[in-house]
Amino acid sequence: MTHPSPPARRGRGRRPADQVRREVLRAAGELLLAEGMAGFTVEKVAALAGASRVTLHKWWPSKGALAMEGYFGVVGPVLAFPDSGDIAADLTAQLKAFVRLMRDTRAGTVVPQLIGQAQTDPDLAVVYREHYSGPRRALAVQALERAGRRGQLRPGLDPEVVVDQLWGACYHRLLIPDQPLTEEFAEALVANLLGGIASSPLPASSAEGDGRGDRR
Repeated sequence: MTHPSPPARRGRGRRPADQVRREVLRAAGELLLAEGMAGFTVEKVAALAGASRVTLHKWWPSKGALAMEGYFGVVGPVLAFPDSGDIAADLTAQLKAFVRLMRDTRAGTVVPQLIGQAQTDPDLAVVYREHYSGPRRALAVQALERAGRRGQLRPGLDPEVVVDQLWGACYHRLLIPDQPLTEEFAEALVANLLGGIASSPLPASSAEGDGRGDRR
């Protein structure tokens, strides 16, 4: 288990607000990964960052909101989206990075906790969308749109649906672990999606339907 860094010795004088905020978020992310939501408190973060609880409560409306923003600050660089010009390679690399983060670090325990708490903490839900899921979705959509302009994807493809198909499948295995979340799974997801799973082209009525299925 990782442990949060001890409080740094502070020099005399007041730190700039942006520096305090960075140090608070770093402390929050480290504490969250070390102890999970069960051990995460505003008081602990304030002590680690050498900041006042009043300041933290002023900047973040709930414990969950602080935890979520701190989490993204720690894992954001790990989940940067590559742009090699090969959409298959880029999707595979990003999904594998996500799998390794969820499988090999405490993030795999923390993310389900955050998602669960977001159901009853509206402030956490907002931060989750604005600082984590929303920006990451946008990066994936942009990558797919670039690939479309390069002619690597068929015209009319909905990148939002592709994001849900790929990352939604990973979250499914993370939250409902009937099957393991592995790098091989990530590779298979991209291969199946880009290659298609039908043995022959679907009839137009099936391929272009409204998605509601046969109602007979």
